[in-house]
Amino acid sequence: MKLGVEAALVRGELVPGDVGVEDGRVVAVGLARGPRGRVAVPGFVDLQVNGYRGVDFLAASSEDYCRAGEALLLAGVTAYQPTFISSAEESMLEALRAMPTDAPGPRILGAHLEGPFLSPDRPGAHPLSHLRAPDVALLDRLLGAGAVTEMTLAPELPGADPLVERLRERGVAVSAGHTNATAEEANRAFDLGVGGVTHVFNAMRPFRSRDPGIAGVALTRAGVVICMVVDGHHLADETVRLVWSCAAGRVALVTDAMAAAGTESGGGTFQLGDVEVAIGDGGAPIREDGTLAGSVLTMIEAVRNLHALGVPFEEAVGAATEVPARFLGRDDVGFLEPGAPADAVVLDDRLEIQAVLCSGRSDVVARD
Repeated sequence: MKLGVEAALVRGELVPGDVGVEDGRVVAVGLARGPRGRVAVPGFVDLQVNGYRGVDFLAASSEDYCRAGEALLLAGVTAYQPTFISSAEESMLEALRAMPTDAPGPRILGAHLEGPFLSPDRPGAHPLSHLRAPDVALLDRLLGAGAVTEMTLAPELPGADPLVERLRERGVAVSAGHTNATAEEANRAFDLGVGGVTHVFNAMRPFRSRDPGIAGVALTRAGVVICMVVDGHHLADETVRLVWSCAAGRVALVTDAMAAAGTESGGGTFQLGDVEVAIGDGGAPIREDGTLAGSVLTMIEAVRNLHALGVPFEEAVGAATEVPARFLGRDDVGFLEPGAPADAVVLDDRLEIQAVLCSGRSDVVARD
């Protein structure tokens, strides 16, 4: 089959011509051009999805994963990490055991554990009662309960170094978040193997002229991946532009989506782990005390928002595909080229999704 496009985004470059797909893989690019105004890009890879379409992944069943997956596919996401915020140990263990490995729809890459080894000084929406001091035995129990592909922790906490070492031994990507780390502590963490920062500038030590903190170090240190929520609430437009000017090519768009995302509800209350969240003015999920608690952002909206702030289309898409794949050390997602799994999103010239192909399942979502 052909995707019916006039160009495809291949390794950051628009290649004129259609895309051929057979048996769930891309077999050719640069074929005779399809309809004008349509371009194929790699399927989006979301590193941080707490929930979607009314589903909170911390308490999700197999049927819930199917429902959320179908909705994620409509937003162009063909691979993602269910994200579990800090909660009681048994809740996290149960969530890991319940996470399916072969659900229909987008591929589940593995769990992103956002906690519980976070700073009580920067908890964000995480309940203080569920934060834990670094504990290798607890980490081992979590890693033994299910496939974990990323963990967010506060690297400055006493005893965090052995956690980072254990995670790296197990091939788990380590990100710093909900952290009060100084610049010195941040540099030490990145030297040790922490590879990125979770929702930059949110729930972390503020940047100051003589105390740049972990955000300042991450922005100026080559190789550190900067995960960023571009929803108009987490960061000012000027902050997004600043991040991009410092770290273009190593910025990963994440949605930090929670259960209200992907729904048509204009309000109401939803769960984020143990936290009850209300949808406030402008669609921002807000905890009772006014703290931002995830987002209702979709990945296609994140790409559009970043592009609207002046980032070239090819690079905005790369922040939702190649960069997150690279952060996880994956070469089976985030790319559209001959030999790769056929995870693809077809966009029109308004960046509206026209079709989505999810590799290996022949799940095509077409729109008129």
